[in-house]
Amino acid sequence: MLDPLQARPLSVNLCPKPRRRELILFQAHSLSKLTLSQPFLPRVSKACVEICCDSDFVADGLNFCVRFVPFFFSRCKKRWFVYYSVDGGFCRVQSKRMKKPIVALLMVIFFSAFNCFNAEEAFDVRKHLSTVSRYGAVKEIANGNFIPSKVPEGCVPTHLNLVARHGTRSPTKKRIRELDNLSLRLEDLIKDARRRNLHLERVPSWLDGWKSPWQGRLKGGELISKGEEELYDLGLKIREKFPSLFDEEYHPNIYTIRATQVPRASASAVAFGMGLFSGNGSLGPGKHRAFSVISESRASDIMLRFHDCCHNYKHFREKQEPAVNKLKEPVLNEITSALIGRYGLNFTRQDISSLWFLCKQEASLLDITNQACSLFGPSEIMLLEWTDDLEAYILKGYGNSLNYRMGLPLLEDVVQSMEQAIQAEEERRPPGSFEKARLRFAHAETIIPFSCLLGLFLDGSAVDNVEFKKIQKEQPLQLPPKPPQKRTWRGSTLAPFAGNNMLILYSCPAQDKSKSKHFVQVLHNEHPIPMPGCDGSDFCSFEVFKEKIVAPHQKHDYDTVCNPKQEPSSGSMYQMFQWLFSLSKGDKQPRDEF
Repeated sequence: MLDPLQARPLSVNLCPKPRRRELILFQAHSLSKLTLSQPFLPRVSKACVEICCDSDFVADGLNFCVRFVPFFFSRCKKRWFVYYSVDGGFCRVQSKRMKKPIVALLMVIFFSAFNCFNAEEAFDVRKHLSTVSRYGAVKEIANGNFIPSKVPEGCVPTHLNLVARHGTRSPTKKRIRELDNLSLRLEDLIKDARRRNLHLERVPSWLDGWKSPWQGRLKGGELISKGEEELYDLGLKIREKFPSLFDEEYHPNIYTIRATQVPRASASAVAFGMGLFSGNGSLGPGKHRAFSVISESRASDIMLRFHDCCHNYKHFREKQEPAVNKLKEPVLNEITSALIGRYGLNFTRQDISSLWFLCKQEASLLDITNQACSLFGPSEIMLLEWTDDLEAYILKGYGNSLNYRMGLPLLEDVVQSMEQAIQAEEERRPPGSFEKARLRFAHAETIIPFSCLLGLFLDGSAVDNVEFKKIQKEQPLQLPPKPPQKRTWRGSTLAPFAGNNMLILYSCPAQDKSKSKHFVQVLHNEHPIPMPGCDGSDFCSFEVFKEKIVAPHQKHDYDTVCNPKQEPSSGSMYQMFQWLFSLSKGDKQPRDEF
């Protein structure tokens, strides 16, 4: 019996390039029947399976729109059936009078073409890259079922807090080495395929001789031009959205800008400030102005790099990483087997992991989606995305309360800035004498725990959220459901490059002095987002925000959470010791972000 994958393929390209979806017909002159092989074998009785053959063509596992609608024919009791794949399962179309298989073929081509183009339009890999997603690709993704609050008439914004991730960056030095190794590995796989006389028509041509776009780079992790544009545009949009907050002459005490000591974060702060203050200075054609960006040593920055200073978290992460990798293995094994069968190359699990990383870098940084990403089908990409999201959930998010409880200093700093703004208003201080915005630029390891402290991106109803009550009691939550099940926790929307949370303090007219006149609105990636602590609203009184969202996290301070066995000592002396210790180790680069 002839294996159809070894038969000479005749390709009919039915989708325009660069989509590269083809109908594959396998030529087998002497065959009229062929046993079905995985992955297209349906669960039907063998007695009912007779492969449709017309003239010289064997319709076995015909794969139209390769990653969308695999299909084949069977005949049972004088009736023809068309089986086509949907989300990993099989659906059946029956024709009572379909005596000629070619009629069935034409019917399914028409049906599949419809599905092909719909699937092409609906699926954009750039929206499924977890925390490697570019801001522009995902910022408009929001909860379509949520109706934002209408800010009451007469309410005016008096203060803004921003916690933003740095913009799109190049791969880090460690990841550049991984891509260089992948290039060598792909070269070996192609050589091995030739030794085995594999028909290379099955192998995407770009794999032969591929070299990393970052080959030879000795440094990495820096903000790229796309990342600069993301933050520059964000600065422009925030000024446009809240003009009354940014109508004063710049002073560092009015517009406080902080960034971590990592260059891509401080560069992001600079790009943002250039947009925010553009036209307000005298430098160059854009009338830019100089402004201050404050950074603190990594060894003592418990505000924006709390994960680097938390001993207990480092220990937790070191213990959990092998378990996380174990959870990801079944998915990687499944996709490895699928790609071996699809292309005939002897891929390993590490190869698939590196190719997925390459896909994310190509799609996000270079807008290339027809190379590494095209190796995977949409369902496989969503599974790989889920493994990344799972890792972020366990090591940075709701997987353990330590992940977000260590971010309490940042949350308290946000609340303190609002209280100071309220005090300035009550004391009727003149303009220019109090802070109007506190702007921070950090990392995924900052914005994810901070979002968890606010109770964002929990599954279930935002009005009566059981999971929100659990996190306030420091109870564990279930892991995000695996595709095709839907989930709220997605790294691509939670913490893409330049992802951000904004908390705007409003002052509202209050006739009744017993009622609050100060309210907080939360925006995520510039969109209002429901908060379980505010009864599912994006807008609630400052008192409720403090009582329902902030206070439950204040049961433990940072030192208790991160260094419970630390002997009491002055904070400054302890920070000095940490700083000296970091210098003795050379202040090594932090772990790669997801």
